[in-house]
Amino acid sequence: MLLGKWGSKSRQKEAFEGHLANVFDAAFNYAKKLTRSNDDASDLLQTAAVRAYEAFDKFDGKNFKSWFFTIIHNQYINDYRKRKRSAYTTSLDDDSAKEPVSEEIDDPGTFLTSSMLQGEVENALAKLPDDRRNAIILCDIEGMSYEEIAEVTGVPIGTVRSRISRGRAELRNALTEFALEQGYIRNER
Repeated sequence: MLLGKWGSKSRQKEAFEGHLANVFDAAFNYAKKLTRSNDDASDLLQTAAVRAYEAFDKFDGKNFKSWFFTIIHNQYINDYRKRKRSAYTTSLDDDSAKEPVSEEIDDPGTFLTSSMLQGEVENALAKLPDDRRNAIILCDIEGMSYEEIAEVTGVPIGTVRSRISRGRAELRNALTEFALEQGYIRNER
C-alpha cells in the first residue's frame, strides 16, 4: 500500500477513522435500509469498512461519503449475488440451522411512539424494487445529489432521475391508497 499522501501508516489510519466517524451513522442507516436487518447491516458495514480501509490510498479526498457508500452498495450487491448462488437447504435438526425469529427492536420507547403512518411509509418503501428503493434512500433519506447517487450506484444520472421519479410515484400511490382506506383523505372522484 502506498502511503505517499498520508505520510505514515498511523496518519493514514487516523485520516480514515476520522472520515469514517463522520459518516458512520448515515452509513449504518443506509446498510440497514438495504439489508432490512440490524445484524446484516452490521456485517455489511464491517466488510465495507475493511475494504474501504484497504483501498483508502485510492480515495481522491473529495467526497468520502459518496466513495464509502459506493463500497457499501457494491458489497451489498456482491453479497446478494453470493447468497443467490449458494441457496441452501438445511435440516432443522442441524445445530447450525437458523431458526426464524422476530425482528429485533432497538428501542422499545421509539417503537411504541412511532406512528402507524411511519410504519406504512417504511412498508411502502420496502415493497419498491431494489433499484428504486436504493435511489429513494440515497436521495430523500441520505440527502445525496443525483450526481453522487449516480456515482454510488454506477448508473447514468438519467437512470437515477428515472428511478427516483418512478419510486416516488409508486410510494405516492401506495400511501394514497392507505390514506383512503384509513379515512385520512376522501376520494374526490
